[in-house]
Amino acid sequence: MVLVKPLSFMNDSGRPLGKIARWWKTQPADVLVVVDDLDLPFGRLRMRENGSSGGHNGLKSLIEHFGEEFPRLRVGIGRDGSGEAINRVLGDFSSEEAARLPVILEACVRGISLWLESTSVTAINFINSFKSDI
Repeated sequence: MVLVKPLSFMNDSGRPLGKIARWWKTQPADVLVVVDDLDLPFGRLRMRENGSSGGHNGLKSLIEHFGEEFPRLRVGIGRDGSGEAINRVLGDFSSEEAARLPVILEACVRGISLWLESTSVTAINFINSFKSDI
């Protein structure tokens, strides 16, 4: 297992991740990509075995280098209502959101562990049924 955080801009993350995957001789289906997602409400988690970018520029870059056949975990950050995506993506969470982060991150870690140790179906069922507002 290798954990990678590309130092490139998010919009170009497919290029370095593609190089790393080729170096390790790893198939796209064996790479779990974790991304933030403005279009999911804060704290909502979604895991899929493959699919489209859904408008996410980082996923677009990865699809360009990998195709669509790689699993992804989307972590909802929601929109803040200002319409400025850059401020939301690079800014701080509100104090209420920050208070919820430990539970959300714990669920992400559990889902990733299930993906690594069990089956993708088990991980997907756990992640997609997670409710952070309870």
